[in-house]
Amino acid sequence: MEHYFKENEKIKHEIKTIEYYFFNRVYKFTTDAGIFSHEHIDPATDILLRTIPSLSGSLLDMGCGYGCIGIVLEGAYNLTLTQADINLAAVNLTKQNCKDNDIESNVIISDGFENIFDSFDTIVINPPIHAGKNVTYSMYECSFEHLNDGGSLYIVTLKKHGAESTEKKLLEIFGNCETIYKKKGYFVFKCKKE
Repeated sequence: MEHYFKENEKIKHEIKTIEYYFFNRVYKFTTDAGIFSHEHIDPATDILLRTIPSLSGSLLDMGCGYGCIGIVLEGAYNLTLTQADINLAAVNLTKQNCKDNDIESNVIISDGFENIFDSFDTIVINPPIHAGKNVTYSMYECSFEHLNDGGSLYIVTLKKHGAESTEKKLLEIFGNCETIYKKKGYFVFKCKKE
């Protein structure tokens, strides 16, 4: 089975437009088959967006998919936004969705942090769990390196996807890991670079 974090030119296109309401604003996203959660906004993404406190400064939306997380947060808080994904189709959709939602973003194709050279005040990840722990743990480790001092990493995950082991790994990397949301198997973790 092919996953959304791999490029697959054989996938038949299934272009859709979906809407998302946040802070009295309607965001419209063009999605396609082969991209994570192309039918609707993923429930974990919704939880993450509604749990993260007000942000300022620079934001990296790592593994951005079609761009929902970064676009909504930039729209709400007027951030300096960078978005990255390994999947070229996702990157192209993110660029289109930024344009359609009047959002400025530096959108980069990148295998993890391979093409990321800046540091950020905030990094947000809805991790590609099915890519495996080597991939997701590498993202967490690189996040630490790419955060400004005092910067924060936010991650959403599920109990069934190894929330406990994720928390343990984040504690190992950051020396801190706060659970800011825990309900019905969903967890949102915040780690600060101190």
